[in-house]
Amino acid sequence: MPVVTIAGNPNINDDERRKMVHEVSKIVAETYGLPIETITVLVQEYPPENIGAGGELLIDRFKK
Repeated sequence: MPVVTIAGNPNINDDERRKMVHEVSKIVAETYGLPIETITVLVQEYPPENIGAGGELLIDRFKK
């Protein structure tokens, strides 16, 4: 069934991640009219040295 991928930097704790996965699953389940158990959420975390935005690495942006 539906798979949602969330990619970002690892700046949230397990409780925040748990809440995010639940809320995203709930919205997608409601939208598709499916049971929440059929929704898969993948959380991919990338350290700031592996994320570029606006032509610069986030690690460099944090140093400013």
